[in-house]
Amino acid sequence: MQVLGIGNAIVDVICKVDEKFITQNNLTKGTMKLIFDEKEFENLISTLKIEKTISGGSVANSIVGLSQLGINVGFIGKVNDDDLGIKYEEGLKSENVSYMYNKKKENLPTGTCLILVTPDSERTMCTFLGTAGKINENDIKKEDLKKSELIFLEGYLWDEGEPKKAFEKAINNSNKVAMSLSDQFCVDRHKSHFLELVKNKLDIIFANEQEILSLINSKNFNEAVEFGKELNKLLVITRGEKGAVSIYGSNIDENKVLDNLKIQDLTGAGDLFAAGFLYGHIKGLSNLECLNKGREMSSKIIQQIGARL
Repeated sequence: MQVLGIGNAIVDVICKVDEKFITQNNLTKGTMKLIFDEKEFENLISTLKIEKTISGGSVANSIVGLSQLGINVGFIGKVNDDDLGIKYEEGLKSENVSYMYNKKKENLPTGTCLILVTPDSERTMCTFLGTAGKINENDIKKEDLKKSELIFLEGYLWDEGEPKKAFEKAINNSNKVAMSLSDQFCVDRHKSHFLELVKNKLDIIFANEQEILSLINSKNFNEAVEFGKELNKLLVITRGEKGAVSIYGSNIDENKVLDNLKIQDLTGAGDLFAAGFLYGHIKGLSNLECLNKGREMSSKIIQQIGARL
């Protein structure tokens, strides 16, 4: 297998809302909020009109993108043996992704992410992790890791306790490790641990500008570039309308965004960018060509609703 993704198995529920809905529910636009109370989550979703439901999760979106580009991929993520869990597995298999997790009855339901799309196309997420957040080391088989050229992890998955052990097992038994920092919320919550991972455990790091600046406690992008140069790992930073940058030692490449895009929804932009970049990396393309492939994929996804091409 070329790429094995390990992440939160989340069913994406996409809804269009106005700005007022965001403020009335004390949400911060453009970020992800974890909801721990199942009733609170049900109350939030009960008032909304659902546009689309997809087998999602950040890394799962990237893995599907890689599959669509012809890469041999698999995914590990914990679901319950409930209606959503069955739909989740079917959704991935329909995209030619090997789903390498045997679902069973769990105490918590399959995880759900409510994606709220405002008129400016920005997305704000409310996630009830359910059983997805209970992944443990027994859910991941060493032989699956060792047979994969590269594993791709998400910062969303990292948490103290069992998920941390699963993370460590994955990293310690892999040939090459890529990871997305996922969200500024995740970085702020786990800063010291993420810094340790970035410096000592990972081969490829994906972050947006806010995430990397938060990680190094800076407001100056030049300091992020210097950090990347000293890191001597492949650091890939997306910068929204400023394009994207890859840093590997003293080798710095950057590209600009494409003009005249009819943006519908930014959901999945980072996930599909990572898919394009990893595709190029696996195919032996230059870092600039990888950035351009990432841009191609993210440009396509933001001109439609949802995180699947």
